[in-house]
Amino acid sequence: MKVVEQIKLPIIDEMELFEQKFSQSMYSKVALLNRITHYIVNRKGKQMRPMFVFLVAKMVSGGEVKERTYRGASVIELIHTASLVHDDVVDDSNRRRGFFSVNALWKNKIAVLIGDYLLSKGMLVCIDNDDFDLLKIISVAVKEIVEGELLQIEKARNLDITEEIYYEIIRQKTATLIAACCSLGACSVEPNSDSVEKMRKFGELIGMAFQIKDDLFDYGDTAIGKPTGIDIKEQKMTLPLIYTLNHCTKEKKKWLINSVKNHNKNKKRVKEVIDFVKISGGLEYATKIMYKFKEEALIILSEYPESEYKSSLELMVNYVIDRKK
Repeated sequence: MKVVEQIKLPIIDEMELFEQKFSQSMYSKVALLNRITHYIVNRKGKQMRPMFVFLVAKMVSGGEVKERTYRGASVIELIHTASLVHDDVVDDSNRRRGFFSVNALWKNKIAVLIGDYLLSKGMLVCIDNDDFDLLKIISVAVKEIVEGELLQIEKARNLDITEEIYYEIIRQKTATLIAACCSLGACSVEPNSDSVEKMRKFGELIGMAFQIKDDLFDYGDTAIGKPTGIDIKEQKMTLPLIYTLNHCTKEKKKWLINSVKNHNKNKKRVKEVIDFVKISGGLEYATKIMYKFKEEALIILSEYPESEYKSSLELMVNYVIDRKK
């Protein structure tokens, strides 16, 4: 059995019902909208985010989910999907999960409007049911995602990202949404409990580890859906590179910055940068930090009694670290 299927086992019924509710939450009277949202739903990913919502809800409540839990999962998936559609426009990307992106098939204007539609639908799922506590969690996440993206763009211009700024960028860009999933799961069944903040922190730690794992893929040799060296080509400062910049000679630092700034489209130069990061210990350092976040996440989980939901979450934490793409 695949790891993702194993993780999903304790919430298999909830996930099936969620898929129905999620499709309904996208419905519109406009035929074009339905055609596009149907296309999006049929090309869904692993659905890790709704899985976090249900597993956390069931772990903290002793096996219960509420109607609010389904709404929380739908909101997260709507917001996440909206951000992916908008990302593809911003990045001028024609592919998403091996299929054509929305902007590739229907052009940028429609893609931006679809993203806006999904965003507003997500907000309305909460507002229509007076789930203002859930709405606050997701609104904070959306604000932070945008701030993280803009902070990364601002810093990429000068390539002056310190390790602390890097952590802040990935916390906002990636970790905040997984933190929101876990926080929503807890809040949907036990609002105002300590678990809401505990699970937010748990999700944040997993999100940090998740992004560092993504950074490491950029230095790998296997095909993982994104070509090796793409972060360097896009002038993204990742942890292995930041570590190397901080632990090399002035001459090498100058060469690295020049390579990333002015020669990032030169395949030979990009490969030289990758090789230098590898021999400088950048990958080992990033891996060590990734495991540190993982261990901190598992410590939070250890405070909860044993259950199949907790076991699945532990499996999920390990999957984030061990995944091959």
